[in-house]
Amino acid sequence: MVDGEPEQAAGDCDEILRELEVYLDQELSPETWRSVQAHLDGCLDCLHVFDFHAELRMVISRKCRQDALPPGLLARIEDCFGTVDLEESGADEPGPV
Repeated sequence: MVDGEPEQAAGDCDEILRELEVYLDQELSPETWRSVQAHLDGCLDCLHVFDFHAELRMVISRKCRQDALPPGLLARIEDCFGTVDLEESGADEPGPV
């Protein structure tokens, strides 16, 4: 319980944690963003997880700006996202792999 507020249901926390990365990327609808924000305002456990992820992103961002990419890394990453043979993959339509 936080400041006299009732505890959040575990299912609510699970849902919020599934949305956390999208929330951090600011890719949620305004309604969903408000719902996540309201949950974080009232749930210290989820707020701690959010704080950890937000700080981790800042550290990675700072570190990535300071160091140059090793030669060939960008090309290898781009190769990972190359085209997929749909017949070989068994998919009928393009989509996440």
